[in-house]
Amino acid sequence: MMSEQLAFDLPLRPALGRENFFVSPSNALALAIVDGWENWPSGKLVLVGPDGAGKTHLARMWADEHDAVIVKARDLPGAVIDALAACRFVVVEDADLLCDPDCGFSAQAAQDALFHLHNLTLAEGGCLLLTASSPPSRWPLTLPDLRSRMEATTVAQLESPDDTLLTAMLLKLFSDRQLAVTPGLISYIVRRMTRSHAAACDLVAALDALALAQGKPVSQTMAASLFESDMATAAPM
Repeated sequence: MMSEQLAFDLPLRPALGRENFFVSPSNALALAIVDGWENWPSGKLVLVGPDGAGKTHLARMWADEHDAVIVKARDLPGAVIDALAACRFVVVEDADLLCDPDCGFSAQAAQDALFHLHNLTLAEGGCLLLTASSPPSRWPLTLPDLRSRMEATTVAQLESPDDTLLTAMLLKLFSDRQLAVTPGLISYIVRRMTRSHAAACDLVAALDALALAQGKPVSQTMAASLFESDMATAAPM
């Protein structure tokens, strides 16, 4: 019996270029809206979707193609807003966490910073792309002027993944980890996994760790053991 190997949590370098963004019915509309940035009303857009839905991938594609600056919402209170706005093309990630009490900053300071960034960027004739897990109408904003501006911003929604996108996502996630898998294994996983982007990420990470610990290639037996241990919730067949 082969002894278990030590598993090391090595950093991943996921491919986030346009050539690695798989288009399916669940994300095609959002992609078209992002690509049509010249038609964004008032030059701003909120890209909404669940964790792992591809918001970061799509936002960074846009940023790379327009030399945009990227800033996390949690970093806005300490940022030089004038300098960010001067870049003209700006991405603010996780904007719905602006008022999260666990982020360690003043919600008022964060909202003031986004309000000024919004106004200065658009005054420069630039574009503002924000990512979030929910639309602005559900953000707990307490600054009235910011709330009105955010709620007036066009929203592009990344939908839950279909089979085609789940398949492509799994292939990419395994590829990012340099894991070779068969089409049969992918089909097996897609039929049984929780239908979400986050579940795909968690499942591939768990399979990677299991394969490394056992010193064996990823297999259907490993996947079955994870489903049986409730690490992934079975979907209706």
